[in-house]
Amino acid sequence: MAERGQLPPPAKRLCCRPGYGSGCRPGQRVGGTGLGSGALCAGSSSAAAAAAAAAAAAAAAAAAAAAAALGLLPLGKTQSPESLLDIAARKVAEKWPFQRVEERFERIPEPVQRRIVYWSFPRSEKEICMYSSFNTGAEDSAAAAAPGGATAGTAPGGGADVAAAENRLPFRRGIALLDSGCVDNVLQVGFHLSGTVTEPAMQSEPETVCNVAISFDRCKITSVTCSCGNKDIFYCAHVVALSLYRIRKPDQVKLHLPISETLFQMNRDQLQKFVQYLITVHHTEVLPTAQKLADEILSQNSEINQVHGAPDPTAGASIDDENCWHLDEEQVREQVKLFLSQGGYHGSGKQLNLLFAKVREMLKMRDSNGARMLTLITEQFMADPRLSLWRQQGTAMTDKYRQLWDELGTLWMCIVLNPHCKLEQKTSWLKQLKKWNSVDVCPWEDGNHGNELPNLTNALPQGGNANQDSSNRPHRTVFTRAIEACDLHWQDSHLQHIISSDLYTDYCYHDNTENSLFDSHGWPLWHELLHKGVTSITNLEGWVGHPLDPIGTLFSSLMEACRVDDESFHGFSDFTENVGQCKSLEYLYLPAHKFLEEGESYLTLAVEVALIGLGQQRIMPDGLYAQEKVCRNEEQLISKLQEIELDDTLVKIFRKQAVFLLEAGPYSGLGEVINQESVPMHTFAKYLFTSLLPHDAELAYKTALRAMRLLVLESTAPLGDMSRPHHIASVAPNRYPRWFTLSHIESQQCELASTMLTAAKGDVRRLETVLESIQKNIHSSSHIFKLAQDAFKIATLMDSLPDITLLKVSLELGLQVMRMTLSTLNWRRREMVRWLVTCATEIGVYALDSIMQNWFTLFTPTEATSIVATTVMSNSTIVRLHLDCHQQEKLAGSARTLALQCAMKDPQNCALSALTLCEKDHIAFETAYQIVLDAATTGMSYSQLFTIARYMEHRGYPMRAYKLATLAMTHLNLSYNQDTHPAINDVLWACALSHSLGKNELAAIIPLVVKSVKCATVLSDILRRCTLTTPGMVGLHGRRNSGKLMSLDKAPLRQLLDATIGAYINTTHSRLTHISPRHYSEFIEFLSKARETFLMAHDGHIQFTQFIDNLKQIYKGKKKLMMLVRERFG
Repeated sequence: MAERGQLPPPAKRLCCRPGYGSGCRPGQRVGGTGLGSGALCAGSSSAAAAAAAAAAAAAAAAAAAAAAALGLLPLGKTQSPESLLDIAARKVAEKWPFQRVEERFERIPEPVQRRIVYWSFPRSEKEICMYSSFNTGAEDSAAAAAPGGATAGTAPGGGADVAAAENRLPFRRGIALLDSGCVDNVLQVGFHLSGTVTEPAMQSEPETVCNVAISFDRCKITSVTCSCGNKDIFYCAHVVALSLYRIRKPDQVKLHLPISETLFQMNRDQLQKFVQYLITVHHTEVLPTAQKLADEILSQNSEINQVHGAPDPTAGASIDDENCWHLDEEQVREQVKLFLSQGGYHGSGKQLNLLFAKVREMLKMRDSNGARMLTLITEQFMADPRLSLWRQQGTAMTDKYRQLWDELGTLWMCIVLNPHCKLEQKTSWLKQLKKWNSVDVCPWEDGNHGNELPNLTNALPQGGNANQDSSNRPHRTVFTRAIEACDLHWQDSHLQHIISSDLYTDYCYHDNTENSLFDSHGWPLWHELLHKGVTSITNLEGWVGHPLDPIGTLFSSLMEACRVDDESFHGFSDFTENVGQCKSLEYLYLPAHKFLEEGESYLTLAVEVALIGLGQQRIMPDGLYAQEKVCRNEEQLISKLQEIELDDTLVKIFRKQAVFLLEAGPYSGLGEVINQESVPMHTFAKYLFTSLLPHDAELAYKTALRAMRLLVLESTAPLGDMSRPHHIASVAPNRYPRWFTLSHIESQQCELASTMLTAAKGDVRRLETVLESIQKNIHSSSHIFKLAQDAFKIATLMDSLPDITLLKVSLELGLQVMRMTLSTLNWRRREMVRWLVTCATEIGVYALDSIMQNWFTLFTPTEATSIVATTVMSNSTIVRLHLDCHQQEKLAGSARTLALQCAMKDPQNCALSALTLCEKDHIAFETAYQIVLDAATTGMSYSQLFTIARYMEHRGYPMRAYKLATLAMTHLNLSYNQDTHPAINDVLWACALSHSLGKNELAAIIPLVVKSVKCATVLSDILRRCTLTTPGMVGLHGRRNSGKLMSLDKAPLRQLLDATIGAYINTTHSRLTHISPRHYSEFIEFLSKARETFLMAHDGHIQFTQFIDNLKQIYKGKKKLMMLVRERFG
């Protein structure tokens, strides 16, 4: 819809008058084409007779008179009746191209021509608005208001940002220019309107004057030009301003007949003067063209002389001209291409959705440009280079982009199903759709590259393909439904009966010719199904989540019928005063004459339709996108329902539908028996529950409890009715992994259960029922844990006393979580265990005692000792429960019993905790210690034993610590290069403990050290520490012993010294095997430490010298290293 700069408007027709060509006579239509783009017209219109025009207007005048007589014309004001001429001219201007008028009547009086030209300009601002602003949902708010009967298309309640954006729309700016008096020099010549629009000076731009030209035909603008050079899909503000000026102030526009009529009235001298003055005024622009035309006219054989007449851009349309509003196709292509190239950034998705909304708006107004614009959009979508890229990479398109394709396919369905379209139009669309459908990169309907559904519109016979294997069936694309819809027709017998009758069954039609339309139960059969042997209505797809969204569309249509604008309901006010203001919308029960039946309105029907659709049993579709769409559409529909305030009438509808869904059988998702792969009703049931609860609690709970099931996760679920095609397709084993939205579904199931728990607070019977349903139907431990937490929070609200029943429900759910996750990995397990203890503490001593006595079914031994028993025995728990001595001892006894059982079952991880818990009971402590000793030789590691040994030392049991340390040493093995091993500190501690106990203990542990430790640095460290003090000289409790230092020449230190020297020798050879020059200095330092150890022996100097000599001999090839050895050690 952009303006094409300074380009002149194209000529509409070629007109000839008497005197222009001897071969032309008035009223004759001549063939051939010339410089213009249309046909040639001829005939005179200067006569005074009006009989022919009056005859043409007779029918219209009679209709108008009859309407007035019946009271159908506006009343309440004294109105001057229109003249017959105006009535006829208005009707002719709407329907007939002016060429047909010229051909129909030999002579057309000038007053008749003037009135036809006058009425040919568009009279409604609604179309001007549609072509100069995006539709955002309120196009009807004041569309018919006078004098400004159009809307800016703003959504109510948009706020300041919306208002600011709205004021930038060309339509709104055009109104501002008009109201500011910026439109001037308005002139209408025939079917051409021109004028100037002054753009006021801005801060950074000077004032500009734009020349605007508009051509029109049959109340439609057919072309626009503006010197502003604006490039956009929409008309610019200057075109809007000039158009509205003509609509609002038609009497201030100077009107002339087509220029050819004016030229006809001139003689030769006047014509020559006219041409010369025209050339003089515009010589720089038209002189070259004028000379060219003059040369061609003077040439007898030129093309211009082969036809009669001359172009007249003001003469109106020819019979062959298409009557449609001006649409700049190139700009539509460019804008869509730009939006697609942005890949979802900068609001491109929103812009494309607004374009789709514009197409819908055009279709609603029966504008033929709707299909034309959608074709242009589709061409750019099909040319999107990302389609082939995604196909090559095997990547799915984004969700938002997928939704755009869905909308594209749906709009094509709307277009081909238009009952007002012509057969040739539908044929042309079908050809184009099939062409797009055959392209390899055309997106598939299910968004998953693998849809196997049959012909879902049930419109086309399958013929030879009826039994075709699904793997060989052609994939359904986003255009498949539109292609199939091209074969549907509004004359279908069933459809005609449905339109004409409220109750449509065989009992209403007993004609033999109709028998084939019904089954044995009297219900309709579509002809297309008969060849497949189907004898019942079977919907293979759900209505909610369907690509065409039938329930959402029907709901919106019914709601739109009962949505009344306050102002429009009480009469329109002036548009220019109220445009842009937010108007409150209400849903009203329309007057009684609008009811379909007693007590029914469009509102009640809309609600009932939504409830029926949401409650329909439907099989979970294949593919992630299709499943997400089911969830999304369901939530969108429920969100719309939640906007409606329920009253007694609607509550009755809810009750009726809830009862029906519970008892409706296989076609209800809330029926007693459903298919294993039916879409769950959790989200819908939650809405039903909250809506019904204040009015019928019993029905609310019955509905919600029925919906709690999730059969796809139950291996014993019934397989359903195998006679139904949609059941047969869903009984394959292990299908539930294809439920890509299963996590979302389970979360909705959890939300439903949580809602019931909250509502049932204080009602013991309800809580028990809900608890039973949760334990039976919810299979996810994380969701059950969430429910347990929710129940705990609700039960312990600060503003009320704890609800013991709800707390018990919380504990039961927590216990179930413990049992479910006991043998499986769960990263939240520790949190769950701690929470369960908190919950049991809130209930009381008996709950804590119970979980400890049954710990083996709930916790691992480690959890039971380190978390459960430890928390129970803490001072905070004792204070929280206000326990007396007897209760404390009883609880402690249970904790000690638990600890010993856990230590027996898992001594490695529970022994230390058991010892800690049993400290205050001698018998229990000794039992725990014995468990440790028994397990030390087999199942416990050195680190666990060292830890328990340190604990024993800390508790004042040094001999027990020594015993455990020696047991730990037997499990340890340190190689020569493990000088940073974490067990080194434990070894040093064990040796220090032995040394402090006495010579015998040290003598006993040194052989174990020598056997387990091969690391020279560790051994030398132990050796050095043992020689500093006398064994037993300083005991653990400050006990001092007298005695001499132990000799290195005698056992046990001699054995340790020899082992240390041997470790240094072995380590040296090992390191020299793969030593690099960068480690030479480090190696020399290592030898220095070795020498210190060697010198501790009485003959150590000799041994070290021999050792160095051996190294020089063996590794003489490492010359640089050996040189460093000689420098340091000789």
